[in-house]
Amino acid sequence: MLKFQKLSTERSSMRHGVAMGLARYAGENVGEICWKALKGGGGFILCCWLFYVSFLVLSTHPCWQSSDCLAVLVSGDNVLRKLHSVEASETSLEHIVFGIAASAQKWKQRKPYIDLWWQPGWTRGFVWLDRPVNETGFPGPPIRISENTSHFNYTHPQGIRSAIRISRIVSETFRLGLPDVRWFVMGDDDTLFVPQNLVRVLAKYDHNQYYYIGSNSESTDQNAIHSYGMAYGGGGFAISYPLASALAQVQDECLQRYPYLYGSDQRIQACLAELGVPLTKEPGFHQFDIHGNLFGILAAHPIAPLVSLHHLDNVAPIFPNMTRVGALRHLIEAARVDPDRTLQQSICYEGRRKWTISVSWGYCVQVLDRIELPRVLEYPIQTFVAWGHSMKTPFQFNTRPVPRNPCQRATVLFLENAANGYSSEDVVSRYMKLQAPDLSNSNCTQRHNADHPNSLQKITVYSKKMRPNWTLAPRRHCCEVISSGKGEMEIVVRSCREGEIVSPPLLKP
Repeated sequence: MLKFQKLSTERSSMRHGVAMGLARYAGENVGEICWKALKGGGGFILCCWLFYVSFLVLSTHPCWQSSDCLAVLVSGDNVLRKLHSVEASETSLEHIVFGIAASAQKWKQRKPYIDLWWQPGWTRGFVWLDRPVNETGFPGPPIRISENTSHFNYTHPQGIRSAIRISRIVSETFRLGLPDVRWFVMGDDDTLFVPQNLVRVLAKYDHNQYYYIGSNSESTDQNAIHSYGMAYGGGGFAISYPLASALAQVQDECLQRYPYLYGSDQRIQACLAELGVPLTKEPGFHQFDIHGNLFGILAAHPIAPLVSLHHLDNVAPIFPNMTRVGALRHLIEAARVDPDRTLQQSICYEGRRKWTISVSWGYCVQVLDRIELPRVLEYPIQTFVAWGHSMKTPFQFNTRPVPRNPCQRATVLFLENAANGYSSEDVVSRYMKLQAPDLSNSNCTQRHNADHPNSLQKITVYSKKMRPNWTLAPRRHCCEVISSGKGEMEIVVRSCREGEIVSPPLLKP
C-alpha cells in the first residue's frame, strides 16, 4: 500500500512538473504562440486556451500564495536562491539582542562582570535600570530606563516589586524595533555570558518558531518553590523574535493576573504558559543557586557548551589566589581561544603508575593516584551547598563528597594560560599546581613520594580547536598521556575514535 502511495505521489508530482513546465513555457512565449496562431487563422480560441491552461495550473499549485514562488515564475530560479540564502544564513552574534536587568544601587558593583564578556561594536543590547546613573569606565552596553510599573499590583509578602519591571525587559526591548533580530536574551547584571557558545546553542533552533530556551536551578528547593518549567533569569534565557512579538502584545494584561508571584522569571513563564510555549532546556545555562566553591561543578561540566554563570558574588573565586573578577577574566581568556572546549571534561589513565586523570579544559586537571571509573568522575565533587536544605536530595544532579582523608583527594593543577599552537587550529594549554585550601591533599603522608601525583608541578595539554556540531549526539572527548616525567606531564585531548572506550588499565581483559 505504501509503495502504491509513493508511486502515485511520484506520478502526480511528475504530472504537475510537466504541467508547470508547459505553463511556464506558455507564459514566456505566449506572444509568439498567439502571433503564429493568428497568422494561421484560429488565433483567438488558441490564445484563450493557453491563458486558461496557465491560470489553471498556477492557481492550483500549492506555492501559488508564496511570494518566493511568484518570484521564481517571474524572474527565474536565481531570485529564489538569493531569498533562501538570506533566510538560511547562520545565526551569529549580530542576530542576538541582550536585555540585562540591573539596578542603579548595585550598578557600580556589578558592571565589572558585564565588562568581562561585553564586546563593544559586536554585542547588541541594553542595560535596563530603574533610574539614571553617572556612567564612567569601560564602554559597556547602552543604558535604558525602564517604564513606570507602579500601576501593576504586587502582593508577594517576601518579594520585591522590581520583579514586574524586570519581567517587561524583553517586551520593552522588542518595542524598540531593532532590525535583523532573531533572539532576545535576558540576563542579570551579575550574569557572565560566553557569547560564542550562546550563538552555538541558539543556532540549533529555528528562530522563526516560538522558542523559550534556558535552564532550571541547580537547587531542588528553588525548583520546587518556583517552578520546574521555568528558565531562571539569572542563568539567562532566550526568546525567539516571533515569541517576543507575541509576548509584547499580551504581557501587560497577563501580568495583572499574577500579582502573587515572587520573581520576574516566574511572571515571564506564566505569560508564556498562556501562549502555550514550554521551556526548552539547555544545560549550559547556569543559575547557581548555591554557596561555597564552584570547583566541583566546573570540573565536571555537562557535555554541552558553557553559556552562562550567575550569582558570582555568592561563591568563592573560581581560581585560587585571585579576585572574583580576576578569576572570571582568566576563564574568559581561555574561552576566547577555544569556546566550545571550555570546561569540557576528558578522562584518561597513566598506565604505568595507575593514575587517573580528569581534564576540565580551560580550568583544571585533576590527577588521582588510583583508578577511578568515568561514571564516578562525571559526578561533581560537592564543594558547594544548595540554597535551602529542606529536600533529601538538594541538587538536580548526582554529587560525590569531598574525601575526608586528604590522601584520597586529587592533586589539582589550575589553568596557567591557553594559546594557539603552531597553527590557528592547534591549542596549547598549561596547568600549574595551585591547590585550593578546601581541596588540599598536603597533609597526606604519601605526598613526598616521587610516584605520587603531588610531585607534578606542570601539565601541558595539546588539542585541536573543538568544532563540534552540537545538533548531533553528544560525546565526551578522549585524552591520552604522551609523556610523564619528573614533575611534568603532557596530555593530548582529541575526538574519541569510533568504538573507543575509556577503560582503566587494571580492568582491561
